[in-house]
Amino acid sequence: MVTDQLVSRAMAGDDEAFRALVEPHRRELHVHCYRILGSVQDAEDVLQETLVAAWRGLSGYEGRASVRAWLYRIATNRCLNALRDGQRRPKPVPTFAAGVLAPEPTRTVDPIWLQPFPDALLEGLPDAAPGPEARYERREAISLAFVTAMQSLPPRQRAVLVLRDVLGFRAAEVADMLNLTEDAVTSALKRARAGLPDTDRDRTPLPGSAQERALAGRFADAVERGDVEAMVALLTEDAWLTMPPAPMQYQGVAAIAVFMRDVGFRQGTRRYRLLPTAANGQPAYGCYISDYEDPVWHAHGMLVVTLVGDRVSAMTRFIDNSVLPYFALPRTMH
Repeated sequence: MVTDQLVSRAMAGDDEAFRALVEPHRRELHVHCYRILGSVQDAEDVLQETLVAAWRGLSGYEGRASVRAWLYRIATNRCLNALRDGQRRPKPVPTFAAGVLAPEPTRTVDPIWLQPFPDALLEGLPDAAPGPEARYERREAISLAFVTAMQSLPPRQRAVLVLRDVLGFRAAEVADMLNLTEDAVTSALKRARAGLPDTDRDRTPLPGSAQERALAGRFADAVERGDVEAMVALLTEDAWLTMPPAPMQYQGVAAIAVFMRDVGFRQGTRRYRLLPTAANGQPAYGCYISDYEDPVWHAHGMLVVTLVGDRVSAMTRFIDNSVLPYFALPRTMH
């Protein structure tokens, strides 16, 4: 009844009623757009477009679905439009400084634009459990591994996977949202699931746990000391170092050690300071560098680490500084 009253008032032009109607869903819609787009900035832009479209199209809301489902329909289609229309133009691929020769990578991949998502923006999300169709837990569905894998899927498959397996909407609901048949939804979901890697959720330390803090702390201390041996001793044998959108990827203790010595630490001429934060439900750090005894520490993107058991299984290095404000991280330190 309260929702019906808010809808009626909003349709009559009451912007306060409209805000009361959509505000409970704002944060979860932001996360939803991020899962599909892989960028916190692009997700924020599409969220704003969604709210504007909802305000302008409120007269078309017929009450056949909940306000939440109606907003998800708008947001999802806005995300698909952004992907299909090429609005997210490829960003420049990071290159190393002149004179820095990177070792041969383990593999090269197509560049993808990916940003970390601040855990602070996950706070206050609705506690309502996803629908019975959901297969992924909230934490797993925001992890970097999940979001990275999502970026390799075609747009429609991304949307179907998130709506069905993360949010638990029924096939009929998703078909209505995306103007598809239920058979098309089922087919897209099957293909999307096949494109996602298996996860090791049972061996991942809980966020904020003593185990997570201790392991992440030892790893960060090794990085700040420039101790490559201590750092790689904490890696799994098959650990990955990736630097999206750079196409070069390095796997294994030996390959990562060579890269960190030659490129990361510049043979001992570069130092790091790390400011702890959290991203994608994982330990993360704002990275600050100082070359040749420069007294000022300059922001140099972020590092997100993935933990499995008592080891680090992945290092994801983001060089772009534009995401720092979302984490309340400074540009320089003294």
